[in-house]
Amino acid sequence: MTVRHVLLSGIVGSTAYGLAREGSDVDRLGVFAAPTERLHGLHLPKESHVTTAPDRTLHEAAKWCRLALGGNPTAMELVWLPAELYEVRTPLGEELIGIRGSFLCAKRVRDAYLGYATQQFRRLDARGGGPLPADLHARVAKHARHLKRLCHQGLELYTTGRLTIRVESPEEYHDFGERVAADPSVALPLLRFYESAFDETPGVLPERPDEAPAEAWLRRVRAHFYATGATVPAGPSTGVPGQRR
Repeated sequence: MTVRHVLLSGIVGSTAYGLAREGSDVDRLGVFAAPTERLHGLHLPKESHVTTAPDRTLHEAAKWCRLALGGNPTAMELVWLPAELYEVRTPLGEELIGIRGSFLCAKRVRDAYLGYATQQFRRLDARGGGPLPADLHARVAKHARHLKRLCHQGLELYTTGRLTIRVESPEEYHDFGERVAADPSVALPLLRFYESAFDETPGVLPERPDEAPAEAWLRRVRAHFYATGATVPAGPSTGVPGQRR
């Protein structure tokens, strides 16, 4: 799959979190810009391109902004990656990283991160206890690790306005996953702890996100890709070549 006008792209998922082990998939996430003229016709361009082998998801700029404004944890991690995990980082992508804080608000961060973690727990709890086939055991353990990560990252974002992608103690997460795979009820105290922490810890985020920077950024993207033959500008520090329409 060839997608033009990629503005920002990097390695996300378990590799970014520091939880990958031998055989783990390498997941990539990015933002691209549709040619502006194609947004005015009867048939709009695809808003997302998803492939496997390699595992890559690319969202069109407007869709990514909507996901981020809604507090979507997967979308949000793209603009908080360690520098070495970016594979495409254009000047417009740099601008997006620069306004990442404006996408945040207290309610949406809490609802998204804690809500996703709660969904993970319900899936785990529905499986019940007892021995599992090896492939299912691995999947349940992975879901448990993500539950713990979502809780921790969500609370950090809620209370500090910052998001640390790489977890501090990967083995702690793997151990937790194994214990939950053996007994899903192990996850409940952790979930309850974070529910209380969200209730009791003062947050630093505003009541609503500031949409103005995202709107201004998106308009710059549209203006740039309106002219025939527009290319993605490459900054001297990125080494990312311009991409022609």
